Amino acid sequence: MPVQPPELLAPAGDHDCLRAAIENGADAVYFGLDAGFNARARAANFPLAELPAVMNLLHRHGLRGYATLNTLVFEEELPAFTETVRRVAGSGVDAVLVQDVGGALIVRDVAPRLAIHGSTQMTLTSAETIRLAEALSLERVVVARELSIEEIRAIRHETTMPLEVFVHGALCVAYSGQCLTSESLGGRSANRGQCAQACRLPYELVCDGLDVDLGDRRYLLSPRDLAAYALTPDLIAVGVAALKIEGRLKTAEYVANITRHYRHAIDAAVAGEAAGFTPRDVEEMELSFSRGFSPGWLRGCDHKQLVPATSSAKRGVRLGTVVEIHRGRILVRLADGLAGGVKRGDGVAFDCGATADDAVGGRVYEVIVAGSSRTDAVCAGVVELGFAHDSFDPARVRPGQAVWKTDDPELTARLRRSFAGGPPRRRQPIDLHVVAVVGAPVRVTATLASGARTEVASVEPARAATKHPLDEAVLRDQLGRLGGTPFAVRGLTTNLAGQSMLPLSLLGRLRRDLVAALEGLLKRPPEWPPAVVTTAVPRPAAAAAEPAAAPTLHVLVRSLDQLTAALELGERSLVAEFADIRLFREAVVACRSAGATIQLATPRIQKPGELGVFAALEKHRPDGVLARNWAAITFFRERGVPVVADFSLNVANRLTADFFLAAGCRRVTASYDLNRDQLGPLVAAVPVGRLELVVHQHMPMFHMEHCVFCAVLSPGTDKTNCGRPCDDHVVTLRDRIGIEHPLTADVGCRNTLWSAVPQSAAEALPVLRAAGGCHFRIEFLAETAAEIGRVVRAYRDLLAGRTTGRDVWRTLKAVNRVGVTRGTLEPRRDPLAIL
Repeated sequence: MPVQPPELLAPAGDHDCLRAAIENGADAVYFGLDAGFNARARAANFPLAELPAVMNLLHRHGLRGYATLNTLVFEEELPAFTETVRRVAGSGVDAVLVQDVGGALIVRDVAPRLAIHGSTQMTLTSAETIRLAEALSLERVVVARELSIEEIRAIRHETTMPLEVFVHGALCVAYSGQCLTSESLGGRSANRGQCAQACRLPYELVCDGLDVDLGDRRYLLSPRDLAAYALTPDLIAVGVAALKIEGRLKTAEYVANITRHYRHAIDAAVAGEAAGFTPRDVEEMELSFSRGFSPGWLRGCDHKQLVPATSSAKRGVRLGTVVEIHRGRILVRLADGLAGGVKRGDGVAFDCGATADDAVGGRVYEVIVAGSSRTDAVCAGVVELGFAHDSFDPARVRPGQAVWKTDDPELTARLRRSFAGGPPRRRQPIDLHVVAVVGAPVRVTATLASGARTEVASVEPARAATKHPLDEAVLRDQLGRLGGTPFAVRGLTTNLAGQSMLPLSLLGRLRRDLVAALEGLLKRPPEWPPAVVTTAVPRPAAAAAEPAAAPTLHVLVRSLDQLTAALELGERSLVAEFADIRLFREAVVACRSAGATIQLATPRIQKPGELGVFAALEKHRPDGVLARNWAAITFFRERGVPVVADFSLNVANRLTADFFLAAGCRRVTASYDLNRDQLGPLVAAVPVGRLELVVHQHMPMFHMEHCVFCAVLSPGTDKTNCGRPCDDHVVTLRDRIGIEHPLTADVGCRNTLWSAVPQSAAEALPVLRAAGGCHFRIEFLAETAAEIGRVVRAYRDLLAGRTTGRDVWRTLKAVNRVGVTRGTLEPRRDPLAIL
């Protein structure tokens, strides 16, 4: 059976990137819109008005186009999102990518035949979590980057859902859709396309109260870039549907470069051949963009390889090491195995520090070897590099510093020539079938690679040939003259009855009619939206409201000591989240004895083979479960255990809330992306008693597969050999402004970096209460019994009207904030403070 090639999916942040993807072998392109709702708000993106022309360009050259609508949608944005979907669907896009559950419901309602792909922002990590996409009738999902090939293989065995996998580009250290760092530190939401890349900043590690000397390892949360070109055959063998290149913020040259190399890798793998990537090929990819290449998580976890922590900047190719500085020139010993070498005009940087700001350099003015000036590239030995006098201060360069080649003008020019200079030259193949019978019009059927077909017929019937009858050679020559069109004849079959002929002028006209028919086929309006398009927001059957009741305070604890303290304070609705699941039994017993109810919190992430964690929670017979993913919701609902959906399910609008409530959740927790201005409309829209609001907590900024404990406090490489230093040490990461953020590991060895300072929604609580909110949660991290007492009593007094919200957050020394983005009534923050 022939190997089915996966789709090669390239990014496009602007029109140059579109052309680069077309000309360098992409099968499809994904892009954002300036109307918002896309996870790369800083890209140039495309105006909605240009979308029909963009899709026409792609379709003319045989590519598919996917629009990204992959952010959360807030309650008051539902009408605008609905209108955006209507316009996108009418433009002819082949699919949209979504994160928001309510957003997916809108797409399905407005444009029932428009394909929907689940974004990696949906945090789909297993066959069980992908059941959510199936419930929403999605056609494809982008799985989490944190999956290994073996885990992807396991998922393929358990679902028929087509899987899309990232193979190249920047890696987020946090799970996509679960990163709250930009918001917590700077008021910018990654779930809204405003990532501030706080993972690329330096951090110092503090263990048990003492600074740990890590040498030059300061970038503890900055992964190398993903480069899976060598793993392409393995991914194809697993059966993935699409290989995806990251980079909507990258240049057109990057898109051309990376797309071309992965086109080669896919074609070679499908042909059963080795791709044969040379060192020069790899260097060329590194020059377009690289923080250092790695296989990411595709070969499994190797925390030390993934995050060496010595840099977070784009570097390019390691050129060599500084030997000495002589009369303003720099002597460099070139690295072994250097393929592209160094030549005049190349951009070079000297490693004066760990960040791009610490580097100095410029363009090479002259390359001297053994006293002789060279014009060709030099790949080995010691070279003397000359620079323009004002390029940089050579006094900052020291012997022993690393030297990097950051730019190659010849490569950049070659890449640009591949797509610049007029309309795209790529042509899509067509297969022709010609039927010629004397006395009947000659009929030509053309079939595109997509399977779409059209037919044309000659304006006059074929005549009996006296000489030069029609044959395959004549037809291929005459019908194959398609220069200047986006088509090229690939296959030709014929049904020629008798000796027939058609004048060359009529064959030429037949060819022109064929091109016009093919062009019309590609411009055909999409089958969606339906004849009557609704712009109203769909509304599933709403869940029943609870009877009006006094406000309930739920207390989440993370240790048995905290649980005991809460019970002694008289709290009777407890939630327990423990890294050691063996402690849950004791927690349940303690709550039963005190006449309290207890919910057990699940991990945020569930991967193949991890359902046993849910089974371990169930056996303790809790009163309910705080579910952090779709797998947990379905597992516990099927077993009759009451479920509350937590913040990680990103409930930002009533449609999403109704969906999870209809799935059997007792309550849903509002997304942390909502500030007080955005939370009020959601509270008013969701039935009374069915929404839970977290009003006091340390924000979980990063939630990561990467384990900092293993990477820097253990000689091991993963959880099988690390020795679990997380069990024995208290660790914080100190940021650049001196704040120490607690770091913890969960039962699956996944790390969470927490905001050091708790935040309080106390000032907003009366307003939320008036809007119908009656379930409020406070969460503790490492607070003592005395601290727990102060917090609990403060919120009791607030709910009873004995104090004000302002007094609460000021007394508790908390940040006055709801969620992670600033509301109009909240104090302004500087998004760049930590930067």
